[in-house]
Amino acid sequence: MMRRHNLCGKVVLFGTPGEEGYRGGKIRLLEKGAYDGVDISLISHPGILHNSALVRTAAFSRLSVEYFGQAAHAAKSPWLGINALDALVVSYNAVSALRQQTMAGDVISLAITNGGGEATQLIHEYAACICVIRAASASRLEDLEDKVGACFRAGAQATGARVEISVTRGYKDHVPNRILAASYAQCWSLLRDVPDPPITTPGCQQFTWIMSSTDQGNLSYALPSVNASFAIPPGPQAGQPHSADFEKASGTKDAFDRALRVGKALAGTAVDVLTTQGLLEQVKRQWREDMSVGESRRLATAVDYSQT
Repeated sequence: MMRRHNLCGKVVLFGTPGEEGYRGGKIRLLEKGAYDGVDISLISHPGILHNSALVRTAAFSRLSVEYFGQAAHAAKSPWLGINALDALVVSYNAVSALRQQTMAGDVISLAITNGGGEATQLIHEYAACICVIRAASASRLEDLEDKVGACFRAGAQATGARVEISVTRGYKDHVPNRILAASYAQCWSLLRDVPDPPITTPGCQQFTWIMSSTDQGNLSYALPSVNASFAIPPGPQAGQPHSADFEKASGTKDAFDRALRVGKALAGTAVDVLTTQGLLEQVKRQWREDMSVGESRRLATAVDYSQT
């Protein structure tokens, strides 16, 4: 059955592969102009903990680090070598020491991808690692990058090895639009059979912090955005997204009903924007204020990381 309407506006559905990882499809589309002329962006993401449209996510970047030394026989002439593995070990310990002085929203994850090989009689000439850094905001991420980079350079300085650090920009933090969030919360609450947990409302002045990252964060710096989090009934092991338990839980009828509710609430938000005189300008005014005020004001809310 076809239903006609006279709403003054258009809905554009974007397929954006590559949201996971660090080469987000939304960023590529944004850079190519696909979002030119788009006024707002509305998406959602399932979990088991939150019903909220005030979702903040972490900014992150990826550092690829390589150390180049000089091979030598470890027993006969070790003084001729420059140990790249030692450089990596020094830097690893430096990063571990740095963690004592990081902020609550900072995360530093490091994986050794090349430990110099299996030979034990050699001074290793090559070693490498990957480091992923997360922070509560894009500017804090830059500060943390400088500190972590100094740790990696210290390893090279201490051993005489040469270091190459390649930084891949990941995603910015997501800044939710409070006006859109208020519309979404109202639409969500007006639907029948309100599920637990209660939805976070804009009036509470507290963001829902999820210390994962999404390319929707970059969109929120370019246009008003909602990245609604919704809770489905958990599986027997209360597994969070990306677990086998969550995969099973997401295939239930209850999970489908929750997702359908969110789809209706997002649609209701879009209708509000299209039909309420002056609402779009309020949304854009709020976005401009969010982008213009200092980061400290944007983050000056009670932060609870215990449930993220």
